[in-house]
Amino acid sequence: MKKIMEKIGCLMLLAAVALSCREENMLKPLESNTTPPGVVSNVTVENKHGGAELTYTVPSDDDLSYIKAEYILPNGKLRTVKASYYSNQILVDGFSQPGEYTVKLYAVNRSEAVSKPVEVIIHPEESPIWNIYRSMKVNASFGGIQVTAENEDRANIAILIMQKNEYGEWVADPNSIYTATDKIKASKRGMDTTARDFAFVVRDRWLNYTDTLYKTISPLFETKIPQSGYRGFRLPGDAASHTSTAHSGMWDGNILDWPKIYMTQAAISGVHNTTVDLGVKARLSRLVIWDYPEYYNGRTYYYKGNLKEFEIWGSDNPPEDGSWNNWYLLGSYVAVKPSGLPFGQQSDEDYQTANSGLSWEFDINAPKVRYIRIKSKKNWDGSSYMAIAEIQAYGDPR
Repeated sequence: MKKIMEKIGCLMLLAAVALSCREENMLKPLESNTTPPGVVSNVTVENKHGGAELTYTVPSDDDLSYIKAEYILPNGKLRTVKASYYSNQILVDGFSQPGEYTVKLYAVNRSEAVSKPVEVIIHPEESPIWNIYRSMKVNASFGGIQVTAENEDRANIAILIMQKNEYGEWVADPNSIYTATDKIKASKRGMDTTARDFAFVVRDRWLNYTDTLYKTISPLFETKIPQSGYRGFRLPGDAASHTSTAHSGMWDGNILDWPKIYMTQAAISGVHNTTVDLGVKARLSRLVIWDYPEYYNGRTYYYKGNLKEFEIWGSDNPPEDGSWNNWYLLGSYVAVKPSGLPFGQQSDEDYQTANSGLSWEFDINAPKVRYIRIKSKKNWDGSSYMAIAEIQAYGDPR
């Protein structure tokens, strides 16, 4: 028995040694060429906002793996960017301020042998965060604040909304604005009408920050207009409903499922109108619309009958003949996909934005109204029928 145990012990030891050797070999590069590859050559520079695009000729080494760029950002951090040897371009980014910076380019082979560096001088233009900061406008809104800004480069940024905590320290709201869209328009709501101090700063993904905008704001009063009072109010000239849907689909609490939505008949040409009685007279602040996500690549917004170019009108006494007399234009709108992707494609930000409900704000000087009329001029399909999953009106009914 003792000899059997000794043999088993020897076999286990040999297996452990073999496994150790195998793991050691797995950690080694598949090739072993310690000779550094040739250097990158013929480098040209195209300076951009917050960075530069470098174009070059890669060395002719057969075992070339990738090209890497190393540089120091203005905040003192070392940044490394890599590009496949199949490409002859690399983007160096993350610069918050314009100036003269040195970038070192290396060629690296499959054995991780690194070439001698080639130094390149770049002059990046001002980071996009500064144009965003200068264009930023912050105003009181119903139930909170509204932030607008221009982001022409579609930079991936955050606009941090800050308020003071109990110790008098500025603290960023976890629900600040995070986006890469070109037209930034976002609101923070759920506030009373008490005046309060805010601070706003733009930050990019390399933790570069702009200056801070300070503002004292008194939000306007706003509350939900109860859906329990909504009802369809068909007028002459309003588009016929899809036979499987009803007006009530817009206030049944379901934002996803067919046929618990409202859709007009796609076969009808021309502008499509639909009218809703909100059940109470109010100074309306906005209408939140949940578009219907079609069954395409999962569920897709900014598609088919979703509203793209449309108007919302309000009235306290709509004419029975369906004319537009005594109607007030609350707002004209063009829906924009945050990502800018082509029709039928969407990013996670696109989906989350639409799934949370698109908030269409009204003219702050509009009179009190009880009825709203949605005029669909063009949908994402290029026609004009509308597909709406849910609506929620807000305002001041006092």
